[in-house]
Amino acid sequence: MTAPNDSSARSAAAPAAPANPAAPAAKAPGLTRRDMFATYLRSTFMLGSFNFERMQAIGVCVTLMPAIRRFYSKKEDQAAALARHLEFYNTHPWISSSIFGVTAAMERQKASGEDISDADITNVKVGLMAPLAGVGDPLFWGTARPVLAALGASLALKGNILGPIIFFFGLTIIRILTRWYGFKFGYEKGMEIVSEVGGSTLQRLTQIASIMGLFVMGSLVSKWTSINFPAVLSSYTDQDGKEVVTTVQDMLDTLLPGMAALLLTFLCMWLLRKKVNAIWIIFGMFVIGILGYWAGILAP
Repeated sequence: MTAPNDSSARSAAAPAAPANPAAPAAKAPGLTRRDMFATYLRSTFMLGSFNFERMQAIGVCVTLMPAIRRFYSKKEDQAAALARHLEFYNTHPWISSSIFGVTAAMERQKASGEDISDADITNVKVGLMAPLAGVGDPLFWGTARPVLAALGASLALKGNILGPIIFFFGLTIIRILTRWYGFKFGYEKGMEIVSEVGGSTLQRLTQIASIMGLFVMGSLVSKWTSINFPAVLSSYTDQDGKEVVTTVQDMLDTLLPGMAALLLTFLCMWLLRKKVNAIWIIFGMFVIGILGYWAGILAP
């Protein structure tokens, strides 16, 4: 009978080394194909809970639930992640899937113990929504839908049943492909973005997205906001016998076109910073518009 090896005996007798409290957390599991399909399916109902205070926030939260359940095992961590995604959110619903992919990638990195804060995830998500809305709206609503509608209508006027079929299925195919591959692309590229050493790429992405978002939203103010002051300042008849009327709005347009819309935007921003509920601001503008039209101060 052979004697046991001394080193083996010492190893067996030695007490287990205490766990290193500074050891990094285990890598969070990645999304499965089933998780991606569940996320895609939920994203199709993103506008089902649209509201005027946080827009698409509830839809975003519901969409990201499969990813959050996959990455976080503790209920309190899942609750914290869901609370992060109940912040204000609004962008084009189809192209939003790429933002979901980037957000899911960042959530996985955070669950794995990477140095990513709640603010980083929120800033990237909110910073991307405005630039992508500026891409999605003209691409899908301004190009794909009118082109397919014109093609379908031309066939339908000739009695061809392919007209409505081309419009419906053509737009549906574009929507499905954009949502599915947009999420996959965002998830894969998001992993590369958030894994950069030092977070420099993440910071640059946030800054670029924020600047682009402000630029796009600022350009939309003058396009979507119309304020007209019809009060007459002067009226005279020219040499041709035509009456020339100068209104307050004409004077404002001479000084700075869209100035009233810009001032209204700044007023709304100031009220939001003062923690005034967005619903009250919306109702307030309704009341001012109705009373202003009744008093003759405002016009359509």
